Amino acid sequence: MTTETAEIPEPTDAAEKVDDTTAADPTIAQLEAEGDAAADYIEELLDIADLDGDIDIEVRAGRAYVSVTAENADDLRVLSKPDTVNALQELTRLAVQARTGDFSRMILDVGGSREAREAEIAKLVDRAIERLEEGATAAALPPMSSYERKLIHDIVSERGYRSESEGEGRDRHTVVTR
Repeated sequence: MTTETAEIPEPTDAAEKVDDTTAADPTIAQLEAEGDAAADYIEELLDIADLDGDIDIEVRAGRAYVSVTAENADDLRVLSKPDTVNALQELTRLAVQARTGDFSRMILDVGGSREAREAEIAKLVDRAIERLEEGATAAALPPMSSYERKLIHDIVSERGYRSESEGEGRDRHTVVTR
C-alpha cells in the first residue's frame, strides 16, 4: 500500500507541547508529541487494567502510529477486538487533544488488530471485484470508519478499480466500480 505524502520538515527542537501549526500539516515534533501523549494514556490504561504490554511509537504518512504488543498475545485479547480498538483509539485521541490542544489523527493498534483488519478488508475488496468481474456495475461494502474506507480506496486503486464513499454518519460506506 503506497501513500503519497508531503515531505515533513525535520524539527529544530523537540518541544514537549505541540505548537500552533495547523493539524493538516503537523511537523515530526508534533507527531512525536502526539505519540508520546498517546503512549502515556495507554500505559496508564494498561496499568489500571493490570495488563502487560509494550508500546511502540512510529511516525509515518503524516500520522502518529501507536502499537501495543505483548509477549503473550492472550494478554491483550480483551483489548484487541476491532470495536474495542476503535473505541480506545477515540478515547486516546481525546486524551492527546486535551494534552496538546490540537486535533489528533493518531492510529492505535493493539495486538496486531490493525493488520488483521486490513487482511479482512482486502478480502472484502476481493469479493467486490469478483462481483464486478461477474457483471455487476457496482459493489457496495458495509459501513466502516474513515480509516478503513481509506484503506479500501488504496487497495481498490492498486487493483485498477475505482471507489467512492457514500452515505452519511454511521451509514457511510464505500462503493467499488470499474
